[in-house]
Amino acid sequence: MHLRAACALVVSATLLGACGGAASAPSRSGTIPASANASTTAGASTASQASAAPAPRPRTFALAVRAPASPGPSWSVVARVGEQPLAWLERRGGVTLIRFDQAHTRLILHAGTAEPEGSGWPHGSEIGPSEAHRVIAGFNGGFKLDYGSVGFVIGRRVAVPLSAGLGSIVTYTDGATQIGRWLAGVPQRGRAVASVLQNLALMIDHGAPAASVESCTTCWGATLGGGVAVARSALGIDANGDLVWAGGESISPSALTSAMTSARVQRAVELDINPEWVAGYLYEHRGGGPAAVPAISGQPGIPGQLLAPDSRDFFTVIAR
Repeated sequence: MHLRAACALVVSATLLGACGGAASAPSRSGTIPASANASTTAGASTASQASAAPAPRPRTFALAVRAPASPGPSWSVVARVGEQPLAWLERRGGVTLIRFDQAHTRLILHAGTAEPEGSGWPHGSEIGPSEAHRVIAGFNGGFKLDYGSVGFVIGRRVAVPLSAGLGSIVTYTDGATQIGRWLAGVPQRGRAVASVLQNLALMIDHGAPAASVESCTTCWGATLGGGVAVARSALGIDANGDLVWAGGESISPSALTSAMTSARVQRAVELDINPEWVAGYLYEHRGGGPAAVPAISGQPGIPGQLLAPDSRDFFTVIAR
């Protein structure tokens, strides 16, 4: 049941424990009421002192990102700051997997030029200056926002209201990301939420694929031409709390989940499918700025490689 009226959003610094009368459901174009997010007013009494303090010097990163020439079925380091590894890549059965250490990286949800609607989102339709020297990877978001069984929120701004039970990628304002079922695992009580993307039910839960990945291909999205083995992607979280992105050009739902569970993924949400909308990139850092290297062999790719405005939402992973 989609509890859109009573508990469409529980996104606040002090998260509600149940769907009660204190929470009101936002409209598609509305915002979360200010009273529901205590973090927006925290520290207001010290604002004048903070404004008088000198601006902190920007942190310098010696970020190195390098895609392996011939990835295989074992993890290869693809990003590091100094001697600290941040990300690894491997390829299993036609599926590319990239694992990110959340202690040293952060996931960011971007809004496209057309999806979601409107301008002024915190992170817009391309990799901007604030990310250019920190970006490690970028990859597509979820289904089109009018597909159904989806949700999209950044801060207090709602593009599509959230629904109880859907698979949810939840990033908190402290930079950590969790993946789980909305209001049944995520969000964590007492943590302020920065963004949420929902897409269908969980594809993997408790380390096991959903039963329907074998029995119901259409449950995981309509494919171009009606085929089973098409371009697919997903984002999961493993037993250590690392994020794991997975994608491939010609794979079934079961092949995608098999690759992810072999990488110890505990929970996962399917992202977009079909070749025009599945793409992942690593960003090697050169004198002129980040240069995109395709993560999936043979992917058609996204025009502009997320370094130019794109119409659809997407994710980036940056070094902290």
